[in-house]
Amino acid sequence: MKRISRIPLTSRPALLGAVVMLALTSASVASADDGPGPLGVTADVVASVREARVGALFGADRAGRPAGSHFCTASVVHSPRGDLIATAAHCMTGVGGDLVFVPGYRDGRAPYGVWRVTRRFLPDSWARDQDEDGDLAFARVAGAHGRTVEQVVGGNRFVTGATTGATAVTVTGYPDSREVPIRCTNKPRRQSPTQQRIYCPSFTSGTSGSPWINGDHQVVGVLGGHEEGGSTDDVSYSVVLGREAGELYRDATTAG
Repeated sequence: MKRISRIPLTSRPALLGAVVMLALTSASVASADDGPGPLGVTADVVASVREARVGALFGADRAGRPAGSHFCTASVVHSPRGDLIATAAHCMTGVGGDLVFVPGYRDGRAPYGVWRVTRRFLPDSWARDQDEDGDLAFARVAGAHGRTVEQVVGGNRFVTGATTGATAVTVTGYPDSREVPIRCTNKPRRQSPTQQRIYCPSFTSGTSGSPWINGDHQVVGVLGGHEEGGSTDDVSYSVVLGREAGELYRDATTAG
């Protein structure tokens, strides 16, 4: 089941419209090395420049402005050009037309501007047959006033080869039924040699592409992969970021 809001979801429970959602899936509390605790709790994100590295994806009208509702999540990752975002591959191919990225989006506002997607990078395995192990994408974005998106909000480092579950990660995303992002911290678990999963409640449609960020501000996962992110709102998946992900990042940062 896709976590992309333009695809009807019939089996996923509706997200409750609470201002702050708390759903403890574990009584454990994260240690200092694992980041904020307790684990397995989903809540609204407090607005800040660092949190604005995560944003919402929209379709674009002819003037390059957001059109319709946000349908996926993406995040700024560090790159030499300073113009790169990471998301799920099915977010880049599941919709037609132009796209825009709105970092730090909330309540209909774009406090850090609207950034037009100018180029997309997809793994061969996804482009060839939509292999779930290739459900990762990068895109370059451009804005106004001669600055890059990384100059405006910063970027987290994209890292491959991280050991699944070595530390807790924080997942931040935009459910399509809400106008503010949510976040949850927990330890990922191994699903298969190429997939990882995390238990976090209320990550419904629209959260595809959400970054999994460890305590060193490194992106070690992107919500997608198995079942294009998951078929229930309390278990989410990511491709294990390995060789193919590293090659895709290099392509995205070195292509002319």
